[in-house]
Amino acid sequence: MQVPIVAWPVYWFLRAIGPTLRVEIVGVHNASQFRDAGEPAIGAFWHRCIFPAVWIWRNRGIVVLNTVNFDGQWTRRVIERLGFGTAQGSSTRGAIEGLSALARHLEAGRHVALTIDGPRGPRYVAKPGAVILARRTGHPISVFHAGVKWGYTFKKSWDGLRLPYPFSRVVMFVAPPIRVSTDADSETVKAKQAEVQAALERVRDVAESWFEKTEAERDAIRDEWRERPPGEASVAPQNATSANATGAADHTERKFQNEES
Repeated sequence: MQVPIVAWPVYWFLRAIGPTLRVEIVGVHNASQFRDAGEPAIGAFWHRCIFPAVWIWRNRGIVVLNTVNFDGQWTRRVIERLGFGTAQGSSTRGAIEGLSALARHLEAGRHVALTIDGPRGPRYVAKPGAVILARRTGHPISVFHAGVKWGYTFKKSWDGLRLPYPFSRVVMFVAPPIRVSTDADSETVKAKQAEVQAALERVRDVAESWFEKTEAERDAIRDEWRERPPGEASVAPQNATSANATGAADHTERKFQNEES
């Protein structure tokens, strides 16, 4: 009885707030290439940005891995009304069944997605589900993160969930796809897991710090992430495993911890 009581207000809140958001997507070509090629992909993102992510990717038929606990059940009702499909499973109960369901949807040509540090954390530690799924199906992983300029942070929640205020600006960064060979050995799988973790940290850091930057700084980042024609030298977005990016990631995490305190 509690599931619809919770789900309906959340759904109508999203329907009211969503149209007022001013969204910019940086690196959009990293996602649109899947549409152009007719290739389904595996979306991976941190639980913190689930609200803006759900609004931005609505009505595309994306199948989301959904937990079987109470939170997962009311969330399921909300996202299904926003044009998503759901597959039941979690990292603790029904994980294999959930990944198997996602694999079937991928083979049927549907995009899938999962909150990669969910359902209960630890925050910003990527679980291996996306890499396992990519190895099993041969489909690419698409990593993204959405930063919110004005919003409310649930300081007592494990994920630091960020809820945008009406008319807030939102920026989403989409990283280049990560592919895992279907015959990858255990060492390759570990390396790909580290690559996914680094990509998630990279898009998180740049999205969360976006609205603290000057317009000139943002223009430079847009140029860094833009699609380049064949033959043009590209400047890869800074890898989060480098010393500078690692320091930035540590700074971002300390900022979020300060929010909670």
